[in-house]
Amino acid sequence: MMPEENYKKFLKAYKMASTTEQKFPPDVLLHFYAYYKRATSKNGFYLPPTSDGDLRSAFKVNALVQVKNLTKQEAQEKYIDLVEEYIGSID
Repeated sequence: MMPEENYKKFLKAYKMASTTEQKFPPDVLLHFYAYYKRATSKNGFYLPPTSDGDLRSAFKVNALVQVKNLTKQEAQEKYIDLVEEYIGSID
């Protein structure tokens, strides 16, 4: 898929994910989070600020580390796949 087409599809997928009323398990939410952050990062690898004992931030950091080697386009494609698997077809 061409990068421009992929980006348009990614935006549709994001809109679907951000407006759904469905509830997802924490691991699926972390995948959504990590793929989105990687797909939209402007200056390379992004890590959220963490504080001692903040378990939620630790899980986010771990999810981001797992996707750090993906390109933006690959992350967009993975995000699209996740939306199609859990929410429905984008087209």
